[in-house]
Amino acid sequence: MLKQFETHFKALGYSEPTAIQDAVYGPMAGDHNVLGLAPTGSGKTVAFTLPALANLLPGDGIQLIVLEPSQELAIQTSRVMRDWAKLLDLKVAALTGGANVKRQTERLKKRPEIVVGTPGRVLNLVNDRKLKLHLVSMLIIDEADDLLNGDTLATVREIAQAAPADVQLGFFSATDTPILHELDQWFGQTVERIDVREQDQTQGKVRHGMLQVGMGKRDQMLKRLLAIPNFRALVFFKQTNALQHTATKFYHDHVSATSLTSDLRQVQREKALQDFRLGRTRLLLTTDVAARGLDIPKLPAVINYDLPSGVNEYVHRVGRTGRMGEPGQVISLGDDHDLRDLKKLLKETDYDLVPLYFNGRKLTTERPVATVKPEETPTPGTNAGTQTTSKPTAKVDIKSVTVKGQSKSTTKPAAKAQAAGPVTPNPSKKKKHKNRHSKNKGMRKKWRDRDAQQSE
Repeated sequence: MLKQFETHFKALGYSEPTAIQDAVYGPMAGDHNVLGLAPTGSGKTVAFTLPALANLLPGDGIQLIVLEPSQELAIQTSRVMRDWAKLLDLKVAALTGGANVKRQTERLKKRPEIVVGTPGRVLNLVNDRKLKLHLVSMLIIDEADDLLNGDTLATVREIAQAAPADVQLGFFSATDTPILHELDQWFGQTVERIDVREQDQTQGKVRHGMLQVGMGKRDQMLKRLLAIPNFRALVFFKQTNALQHTATKFYHDHVSATSLTSDLRQVQREKALQDFRLGRTRLLLTTDVAARGLDIPKLPAVINYDLPSGVNEYVHRVGRTGRMGEPGQVISLGDDHDLRDLKKLLKETDYDLVPLYFNGRKLTTERPVATVKPEETPTPGTNAGTQTTSKPTAKVDIKSVTVKGQSKSTTKPAAKAQAAGPVTPNPSKKKKHKNRHSKNKGMRKKWRDRDAQQSE
């Protein structure tokens, strides 16, 4: 390692290189093609940055191309590399989709030695002859398991073919996929495989929990989780429509949340990510666009609002927490059926999924016990199964007289009603109603007779 790098390495608070940083430095500095496999949060960006920069010459044009799967990751990587590149007087330019093409073209005119970008934008600039690769000596494909998949594979290969035939290749990933075993066939060069996933010790203790919540109550559960002190979380959705529905609801309810989706402009995406990193917002609602490579220091939790459909997807999501020795919590929401499917999906992994419960403004693994109210002890003289309520009785002076063998009281109406108690109606007596129809009928006959006499 260069002396400038060693000094800066210690200034950043690092005591020693991580497993991946130590394993790939020698081969990459010696012009070997490398595939580096290491867990999320193990320092892969610095691992390929240090040996790659060591072979560059200041002022010699574009010599290094780094491809990233998303705008956020490209910007993050460019910032990390710029921090180290300034030690060697090297310049870094970021070329991402969604940004202003003219501004990016102006940056290329300043002849940077390093270009970090997304494959689509890089290939467009190459085809438009705005970006020339004839001096490129190294091509690094970060998050290779994602970039070498589907249509992106063809784009990456076109970029590699536009570079010189002896260009040095570097592939880095946190998960292994079948295509990573076929790199020799796809790129026509021998690639050295370096896998330190078993030796790496950089990850902190991460607890993986399952919280049983129905789909209709998940927004409410997110609000309840915010009652936990210092709680912040990256919340993953599958579909943008569901994310926007929750984001709109939280906006009207003044919940501390923001969204990060692929349809936002680059400025909006950068602001959302920056606000979340600085703690201005406590929930960042996103899709798998933020599942790869993003470094959010000391992120307490990751929430799977919608459960992942694959093991690699789960690995990259949960890799946002527990980075560089920090503890973390993963909370997967779902009904009983969803959580059973998740356990089946991850049964071949080392993840230990445990049930979680929200009780008393905290998450616990102990099932809450319903409290039963103690039964009231009956008072002496009353039945155990019934409760009697005593009401004060008013003293009433009743003067009774006998009329034809019946007792008749001459009390006041209120006292009489109170003493007599409830009166049961007599079904034999019917209340007489006036027959208004009959009365009107008689009046009409009387009026007709009067009119007849007047007419005579």
